[in-house]
Amino acid sequence: MKRFLLSPFAARTWRQYLYALVSAPLGLAGFVYVVATLAVGGALSFTFVGLPLIALAIFLARHYARFQRLLARGLLGAEIEAPPPNQRWAASHGVLAKLGAALGDLPAWRSQAYLLVRFPLAIAYTLTLAFGVVEAVTLITYPIWWSIFDIQNTDSKGVVHHSALQIGDGFYFDNLSRALLLTAVGLVWLYAGVWILKALLRLDKLLMTALLGPTRGERRVEELTVSRAHAVDDSAAALRRIERDLHDGAQAQLVALAMQLGEAKENLDASGPGGEALDLAETRALIDNAHRNAKLAINELRDLARGIHPAALDNGLSDALGTLAARSAMPVTVSVALGERPSGAIETIAYFCAAELLTNAAKHAAPTRAALTVVQESGKLILTVEDDGRGGARVGYAGGLAGLYDRVRTVDGSLAVDSPVGGPTRVVVTLPMRV
Repeated sequence: MKRFLLSPFAARTWRQYLYALVSAPLGLAGFVYVVATLAVGGALSFTFVGLPLIALAIFLARHYARFQRLLARGLLGAEIEAPPPNQRWAASHGVLAKLGAALGDLPAWRSQAYLLVRFPLAIAYTLTLAFGVVEAVTLITYPIWWSIFDIQNTDSKGVVHHSALQIGDGFYFDNLSRALLLTAVGLVWLYAGVWILKALLRLDKLLMTALLGPTRGERRVEELTVSRAHAVDDSAAALRRIERDLHDGAQAQLVALAMQLGEAKENLDASGPGGEALDLAETRALIDNAHRNAKLAINELRDLARGIHPAALDNGLSDALGTLAARSAMPVTVSVALGERPSGAIETIAYFCAAELLTNAAKHAAPTRAALTVVQESGKLILTVEDDGRGGARVGYAGGLAGLYDRVRTVDGSLAVDSPVGGPTRVVVTLPMRV
């Protein structure tokens, strides 16, 4: 009730009034602009002037859309996502190519459509401001200016005339009770105007989202472009990691193994007829070192292969997560309920997400316990990791959660984090069952 009573005087409402005041003439001007440019351009389309004029008109409409989004964000707090840029315009060369790129710019055509359909809104904004603000304030303050300016005149026929507000034939608001009645009507107008304006603004936001923002297809293309870039970067990083691990680990062990076997071979070759006596102790030490390096190299390769595809996943996600929980630094309860087995890529992503989340929790949150659950709902794999740690986890531009967010986006997954300061933390990873 308090919010309702104070709504006409709130700062947010005044910003909305200002937006309507600016939008009313802009709506009229935009409508005239679109109609005039399309009419003139269409009439001159048989010349070399018509199509360039239309192209210029829709090019300018795209730039107006940017201004409109800034206006909505500044005065209404509405975040309207920008459509993708015109890639054809940037890649084209020559006048005809530029002209074709401008005429084929669908977001610019939608901006033109917004200017057209906004004309009725501009009229509605004007009427709302006129009746909901100007007339409402006039009626509310009527007792003041009536008491100051009311003058009664009697003509030659003895008829009394008032300068007060008149309705019908001879009915004047010329006393206090009638003046207060107009004040009550003005208050009703004032509150009705506020909520009518809010309804118009909601409609305007819907139009801006539909016509000045990206379509679902454009947003999907952008998401796929970003996820493809992340997938390429992840693949390149994984290859560099494998190369580094092979070079610094298994390769180094195998080089040492080859050198030690070479020395042992030289000792054996030197023990022939006429040669030096065979040093069995040294040869045995060389072979022992070679054997030890061979086992180290095998372990290095096994760990490297486990990093690419964990061997525990061969038996399914349930066994793999159970093994992961058993190796965790904190007590972890695991619950897996899947109606079908996901594809191999999804299992791998879910496994590494669980491993990263458990590692982050143990490292940063100091929890006493954690719970790991995996369920299948509406054809989606939903992995949830909860802990009772200190909380405060966020998805930023760096860190493990940012890496997980990029990882799940490559397969159209999502990541949601609920981690208030003081805990607990709940991270939900949603993945498709198939890529």
